[in-house]
Amino acid sequence: MASDLKRTPLYEEHLKLGGKIIPFAGFEMPVQYPAGVSAEHQAVREHAGLFDVSHMGEFLLEGERAAEFVDYLVANDISRRESWQATYCVMCNEQGGVVDDLLVYKFPDRFRLVVNAANMEKDFDWVSRCLERFGPDGVELVNESDAIALLALQGPDSEAILTPLSELDPSTLGYYRFAESRVAGEPCVVSRTGYTGEDGFELYCGPDSAAKLWNALLEAGGERIHPVGLGARDTLRLEAGLALYGSDIDDETTPLEAGLGWTVKLDKGEFVGRDALLAQKEKGLKRKLCGFVLESRGFPRPGYEIRCGGEAVGTVRSGTFGPTLGQGIGTGYLLPELAKPGTELEIVIRQVPNAGEVVKMPFYKEGSVKR
Repeated sequence: MASDLKRTPLYEEHLKLGGKIIPFAGFEMPVQYPAGVSAEHQAVREHAGLFDVSHMGEFLLEGERAAEFVDYLVANDISRRESWQATYCVMCNEQGGVVDDLLVYKFPDRFRLVVNAANMEKDFDWVSRCLERFGPDGVELVNESDAIALLALQGPDSEAILTPLSELDPSTLGYYRFAESRVAGEPCVVSRTGYTGEDGFELYCGPDSAAKLWNALLEAGGERIHPVGLGARDTLRLEAGLALYGSDIDDETTPLEAGLGWTVKLDKGEFVGRDALLAQKEKGLKRKLCGFVLESRGFPRPGYEIRCGGEAVGTVRSGTFGPTLGQGIGTGYLLPELAKPGTELEIVIRQVPNAGEVVKMPFYKEGSVKR
């Protein structure tokens, strides 16, 4: 393993559990445990799974103009959010492309931005540059990623597992709401959020608390809970129709094209990328991110060619075999006239066209997530 890779505070716990470690976003991370990706996936759908997502980045914004700056930085409208509410957002560049998708946590006195691990350095540089343009007086920006560990407890049994360990009654926490509490005696921020399509919580704590919290949750869950690696994290999020940065969205795709227009509030006032998105909306989209399913049990992988009527019309952005659905699923950008559900496609797998069709996302609609 390359020596320049980082390790999360839970690295030794992954080794104890037999986790298969791979390089990911600059970290040594578990891709799966001995039970395997499908078993981990189904555990989250049916009961509960525990993820180490401590590789994610966290930025602190505070100061008298912090709220104003956050609304300049992201396309969503944070001014309308209450304290103790989390919001899914995109940061755009001046051309309307997605710099990153992120969560914004609105504390009474500060904001926390939670960004993708692979984009941490790029994002901090981008936020810093935006702050210089905005005017840095009255805003303090700190990269607090190394001071925070993050665990995700996901699945329909999550609330029951968390309840006896938490000073806070998790049932009182609404979807995309968060609170400060002690869990297993450790100070945490407890957030009813996730990336699986299931009910669940994300727990932010200090690095020194992470192993105690991890083991307490596994012990409390017993046979109802599995540790889950990156492999099942990807199959779960894709079944739930959740975008992955670097695959479904990137600096060259806009949130309007990616079906994330609901996160863009063009009427809120000035923000980075607003002019470009307004122009794109007025002209009309030239492509849309679509979901597709295969009729066979094929495995569509990113980069595979998408055809319609024998002609190449795009490439697979995200693709996998959906364990819950029992079929291949994926995404790709298509012309608007091809983006309608029911459009017949072929996905070229090992030079063989496999029949499929466009469907409305999410692929899996039966999740326990509490909206």
